[in-house]
Amino acid sequence: MSQDPTTPSPRQVELLEAAYRYVLEHGLADLSLRPLAAAIGSSPRVLMFLFGNKDGLVRALLARARTDELAILDRLGQASRGAPIGLVPAVEQVWAWLAADEHRRLLRLWVEAYARSLVEPDGAWAGFARATVHDWLAVLAACQPPPERNSEAGAIGRTLALAVLRGALLDLLATGDRHRVTAAVRHQLALLPHPRGSGEHGGSRYSQNKI
Repeated sequence: MSQDPTTPSPRQVELLEAAYRYVLEHGLADLSLRPLAAAIGSSPRVLMFLFGNKDGLVRALLARARTDELAILDRLGQASRGAPIGLVPAVEQVWAWLAADEHRRLLRLWVEAYARSLVEPDGAWAGFARATVHDWLAVLAACQPPPERNSEAGAIGRTLALAVLRGALLDLLATGDRHRVTAAVRHQLALLPHPRGSGEHGGSRYSQNKI
């Protein structure tokens, strides 16, 4: 039986993984096929053949980065497939992952791709920022109890939570001051409003606060 043309070959997978390790170290902003190919034991011609062009390779690398990003979201989603764990515990778990030193290179790449997709919306980066916002909001929603999840107040709450995580991440990547930034995240979680009957500790109710 012939191989599905949409299924990448073992060589394509091998080179994509090598290229991904390269961009985690060097970034995507100044990516050039010749030094990349030399670093991963290939050639620009082979990369062009396998990925079509540089934009095709960039899209493949962004998809690979998104796979790593979705891994933490999937684990968080699994934790909420029984009784939802609640928005505050979800944010606590996500922040613990974001603040871990071993994820720093991936998150720098994520920020770079997020920013480039905003300023080059029609290029290889197209849709990356929008997709990642939808990914994170969907998982945070799954962590909320259904009445909260399906309310306007619940949507506001997870949007606020995502804004806190994103802003704290940018600060952490810029300064490396994990203690200060983590303290700020915890402080904000204590202030995060909760819908009536959500069962989460701390904070105020949406009916009593403005966001």
